[in-house]
Amino acid sequence: MTPRKSPRRNAAAAGASGSKGAGGRAGGARRKAKAHGGESADARRDRAGEIARRLLDTYPDARCRLAFDSPFHLLVAAILAAQCTDDKVNEVTPSLFAEAPAPRDLADMDWRHLESLIRPTGFYHNKRKSLQGMAEALLKHHAGQVPREMDALTALPGVARKTANMIRAVAFGLPGLICDTHVIRLSGRLGLTDTDRPEKIELDLAALLPEEKWSAFSHAMLFHGRAVCQAKKPACDACIVADLCPSAYQFPHFRKDARG
Repeated sequence: MTPRKSPRRNAAAAGASGSKGAGGRAGGARRKAKAHGGESADARRDRAGEIARRLLDTYPDARCRLAFDSPFHLLVAAILAAQCTDDKVNEVTPSLFAEAPAPRDLADMDWRHLESLIRPTGFYHNKRKSLQGMAEALLKHHAGQVPREMDALTALPGVARKTANMIRAVAFGLPGLICDTHVIRLSGRLGLTDTDRPEKIELDLAALLPEEKWSAFSHAMLFHGRAVCQAKKPACDACIVADLCPSAYQFPHFRKDARG
């Protein structure tokens, strides 16, 4: 998915230099984003709200890209997605889901055959153990159903908070901040947190945004991270929130361009 048309670089740069001509709903949040440590809590909350508004407007269709037809299958796909692309997981899961439509099928599947099915996703030994351990735990503790509670989800083999939040948000429509690698990277660059620990980032974002926006914001951040704010060479000149970002244009490829 590609984002809608972004402000031109000169407009973003003008916003980043402290221009007051931007106006708009967030008022003071549209001025240049201050460094995280020098920004008041209210100002950061206003700025986060404006960042969320723009991203949600730019990526209105952002959603989970894993293919699934039940909470159980989403949980299986999420475990397989560790250090693997969603597209690759979606290539693997149709045959797996056909043979394992329910936890009992997965728990009882021959482990060698299961590994052969999931091998393309990488780390298939550990993933096989997590999948069958998760299925056995569902059967033993939850009558074969995927639980909704955070503590119950994170007690399952192969399920950490990121995956648990994704299951809660995508499968059950509950509020959840999905702190994947893109959300972690963008939260730091945008000055919405001063840590790289996912659990702390989740708390920081939760304090800045209303919970009804958590899930959509997570997906919009993920899409923006893939499309624009990439790890090695972010496209600040195509970024819809560059004038709100303390890291905008502070990367080697922009400094090199400025030197001519």
